[in-house]
Amino acid sequence: MDAPEDRPLRDEPGRRDVAARRTVHHGMVWDIVRDTIDFAPGVRFDREYVHHTGAVAVLAVDERDRMLLIRQYRHPAGETLWEIPAGLLDVGGEAASAAALRELREETGHDAQTVQTLLDFRPSPGGSDEVIRIYLVTGVRAAVEDGFVRTDEEAELEVRWAGIDEVARAVLAGDLTSGSLVAGVLALVGHRALGAPLRGRDTPWPERPGHGTDG
Repeated sequence: MDAPEDRPLRDEPGRRDVAARRTVHHGMVWDIVRDTIDFAPGVRFDREYVHHTGAVAVLAVDERDRMLLIRQYRHPAGETLWEIPAGLLDVGGEAASAAALRELREETGHDAQTVQTLLDFRPSPGGSDEVIRIYLVTGVRAAVEDGFVRTDEEAELEVRWAGIDEVARAVLAGDLTSGSLVAGVLALVGHRALGAPLRGRDTPWPERPGHGTDG
């Protein structure tokens, strides 16, 4: 069925009725749930998916037009990946923008003066309700030491600056594959090429799973 060409290009909310829901696995970080969905009259089916806390990521740019990268081991991928700083929205009452700045400091030892909303995206909407917001931050500077200790995978975390064009070319060559990094750098390149405006730091975020509309 073809969609009308004059229909606005935006995702539309409208969750179908859920006849039953149960948690089939309680995980260390997130759960797997099974919904029985009343999709249409006479049409009902089950879907299992990851019920996620939501997450934020930070694309930090300095005065030399370089972006701040981190490198860490990711066990499900079986690789050590270059990424941008990111973390879960797992602190109650913490605004998403504040969580992003906290992750920036904890993972890289940097703070930022200016924060804008660059991108919202769903990494795998067929299997997870995760939504990630990427912030573009500038005015980046070394933070005052706060005593934060990195553990587990983060114990070997490396930090470096790299040119935005260099990163974008590595993404298109298939050399960099981390989702937030890929989405973030290509969104920044697109923003600059199109002259598209960015949203503010505390733009409402109603899509966050299990949360309200705070930014």
